[in-house]
Amino acid sequence: MTEQKHSINWVTFLLAWVAGYCDTATFVSGDSIFSAHVTGNFIVFAAQVSSGNTSATAWIKLITFPIFVIAVMIGGWLVEKSPKKYRILLVEGLILLFCGLAAFLLPIFTTWEEKLVTYLIVMVTVLGMGLQNAFGKLFAKETHGPTTMMTGNVTQAALDLGNIIRKGISGNEISLSSLNKQFVTIGGFLAGCFIGALLSRWVGLSALMIPGVAIVACYLQGEASALKSEG
Repeated sequence: MTEQKHSINWVTFLLAWVAGYCDTATFVSGDSIFSAHVTGNFIVFAAQVSSGNTSATAWIKLITFPIFVIAVMIGGWLVEKSPKKYRILLVEGLILLFCGLAAFLLPIFTTWEEKLVTYLIVMVTVLGMGLQNAFGKLFAKETHGPTTMMTGNVTQAALDLGNIIRKGISGNEISLSSLNKQFVTIGGFLAGCFIGALLSRWVGLSALMIPGVAIVACYLQGEASALKSEG
């Protein structure tokens, strides 16, 4: 039981970290586009249009929404077709690795416009984040909650904290346990935001290789745990 709890903590923290990292990296180095929490792009789009920016750079943010929807549909198909439940994370990890490598290599080997390269990489990153969102819905028991958007987790943490303040820790183990779970998720996301911001400012979107490696590692650990439990 303790090993299973440790595994869920690890997967939750890592996925939240990756989501915070990618969301911030594409926002900082990808023309203010969110890759994990794509509805945030509606706000950025509305703010830009209301300030008089009606160029393609504003409208392109809306493309993230259909790409995200398609990614979630692909994720559902992958889970249905693959006997290995973590396979969807492997695909996500490979996508992020591709994005990081593309950001590093495309400017060297192509004459494409920098903006075009940036938008291409960001949209493919949205595809990867859509798969992670699908994983969270299809395998809800594998994590402590949503790993790509924190509003619900913060709300639950606030409710748990309120219960503990009113009733005390003693005899309120359920709220305390829930609060600890929310700290794992929120802490992972916040850590990812900070690291994603710093590294993307330093090396641009090629920093996406790091969460790609992290997700592949998560997949390999998940498969190893599955084999161990079967044995």
